[in-house]
Amino acid sequence: MADEPRLTHLDAAGAANMVDVADKAVTDRIAVAEGAVRMKAETLDLILSGNAKKGDVIGTARLAGIMAAKRTHELIPLCHALLLSKVAVEIEPDSALPGLVVRATVRTTGQTGVEMEALTAVSVACLTVYDMAKAVDRFMRIENVRLLEKSGGRSGHWQGE
Repeated sequence: MADEPRLTHLDAAGAANMVDVADKAVTDRIAVAEGAVRMKAETLDLILSGNAKKGDVIGTARLAGIMAAKRTHELIPLCHALLLSKVAVEIEPDSALPGLVVRATVRTTGQTGVEMEALTAVSVACLTVYDMAKAVDRFMRIENVRLLEKSGGRSGHWQGE
């Protein structure tokens, strides 16, 4: 049953451990994650007008997401510290939600993937939007944070639905 799925951060005794990536190939690795902040239409209008009390919500959330990706190893106990070559956080309004859609693309060349960095960037950007607009809309919801795509490494390319 060598091909049976298993949790890679557990050793043979079931204890948590950091995965040894020393023997893994160095490859280009990219991950894309997405999430959304659903809010009242009036809250979205306020954010887009640039008149939120705390300032530029979208710009601040973008910067927070980038900073968070770079510090993922400090937040997630078994993540490796990675030298990231690119972190891009895009935040787009979606009047159908209504709200903001956050997408992060993270890239490195290394021995382990950047999925956690992309997910962390999205999560912190969404939390920053919430923090900056909560005074006018405490009913905001952070939704659908998920990995959309990853490439590189032994498992190659993966794309979600």
